[in-house]
Amino acid sequence: MQLPEKVAVVTGGASGLGKATAERYVSEGASVAIFDLNDDAGEAVAGKLGERAAYYHVDVADETSVQQALDSVMDKFGAVHVLNNFAGVGTPGKTLGKRGPLPLEQYVKVVEVNQVGTFNVARLAAEKMAMHDPVTDDGIRGVIINTASVAAFEGQVGQVAYSATKGAIVGMTLPMARELAEFGIRVNTLAPGLIHTPLFDAVEESFYNSLKASVVFPQRLGKPEEIAALCVSIVENDYINGETIRIDGAIRMQPR
Repeated sequence: MQLPEKVAVVTGGASGLGKATAERYVSEGASVAIFDLNDDAGEAVAGKLGERAAYYHVDVADETSVQQALDSVMDKFGAVHVLNNFAGVGTPGKTLGKRGPLPLEQYVKVVEVNQVGTFNVARLAAEKMAMHDPVTDDGIRGVIINTASVAAFEGQVGQVAYSATKGAIVGMTLPMARELAEFGIRVNTLAPGLIHTPLFDAVEESFYNSLKASVVFPQRLGKPEEIAALCVSIVENDYINGETIRIDGAIRMQPR
């Protein structure tokens, strides 16, 4: 599938990986709907990208919120061809710590946003994708790109909830791809390593340097633009389906 004249939904598109991907898609000729909860940032990104972008205040874990936003996207742009699920939270917490067991509500919140939210948007976006005619000779109607993490495979101390949800996203990739094949929809998952988002701007230099040193090669943090470039490749290569792709400089996370 080629991106020009296509319509992409990007959750978490107001910042970080989502913002970089939204910007790249627009530069490739697509229209982008940004789903986020940060209204100021979302409106700013959409305003910068121009008439081929729009912002929607969306809680990914809420069925009504997502459905209404997707209906609005259909009204404005006429279709949904691509979905990127970037929205997520990573609240740290140990199973059992100095203050006792991890509060259940904290664990559930991470599950609701990361795991339930990803599935919620994917299932409802797939319904929209299935409505329009195929756009390639192979019969492809849409592409869903979910976001896991290397923590799905090498979760660190304090990541029990985060790792569980990212592992769940990896686990849903193949069955979702199989289930949506009859509708001409491909499903793949990103598993990023250490990517330099604005969160890293405030960390101490010594800690930042230690993070860089943990990457095999190239020995640096990844760039959001590199995630965006991979997303373009996945959209354009119709034979990539049912895959989880690590993009991490060959890092293997240590326990701490």
